[in-house]
Amino acid sequence: MPRRVCPYVLPVLLLLCVPTAWAQSEAVLEIPEDPSKVVLPSPWSGSTGELGFASASGNSTTESFNARLKGIYTDGDWIHSLDVTGLHSSSQYTTTEDDGSFRRHRQTTANRYTVGAGSALQLGEHRQLTASLRYERDDFATYDHLGTFGVGYVTRLLDRENAYLDAQFGPGVRRAHNTENDHNEVGLIGRGVLDFKYILTPSTQLTNTLLVESGSYNTFAQNDFGLAVNMNSHFALKAGWQARHNSHASADIKNTDTLATMNVVYTFK
Repeated sequence: MPRRVCPYVLPVLLLLCVPTAWAQSEAVLEIPEDPSKVVLPSPWSGSTGELGFASASGNSTTESFNARLKGIYTDGDWIHSLDVTGLHSSSQYTTTEDDGSFRRHRQTTANRYTVGAGSALQLGEHRQLTASLRYERDDFATYDHLGTFGVGYVTRLLDRENAYLDAQFGPGVRRAHNTENDHNEVGLIGRGVLDFKYILTPSTQLTNTLLVESGSYNTFAQNDFGLAVNMNSHFALKAGWQARHNSHASADIKNTDTLATMNVVYTFK
């Protein structure tokens, strides 16, 4: 017969299991001999923070900063996610005026942040119905701020012990501000995501995520590639490469931007 747990233990366990930080846990519920030592799995998983910074000084000064915070919360058949990224870069240089004096100038060369959130209902193993929101602000893009909302269906195309490939597709709507004509454009979009992960070794993993949002006035595609090497249970080094493409861009703005990063990753446990 199963061992009965004292009713006074459960409230204590609930207090102990409230996460003080986003935590990553795939632990299976284990019931030890002493019921007071029951450990419930954390609802938080895949929660990480990334940080990268570069600085150069001399005749000119350049600073670049990028950060990312991700978290996934599981509540029964529901999975909720949050993804926040930021990029800022500036440079300072000196010019000589006509009177022979020196003047220092500071110029921002990149300023972008993105906030994404989503909820998914599990229909079975590796099948989900999703709803997602994404807001982006980019001071150096044709569409300097935009918001999208989409619903979709997720299925697993590849499922191996050391690799998987998930596909998400569905309709959505997008509202974006066009800096060329100072006009807000609203339209329907088709949204698709391919999420790939490959475990090279127990401490090394390769990831690649492709996002496509296509509408009548612009098609946006972003590909994020990463190679992470764990240093211990909390810290990892990650090399990343990102490519962003807009089918429509102003005459003085390129359609494709790329970003290479080397970040320190912290996994909350």
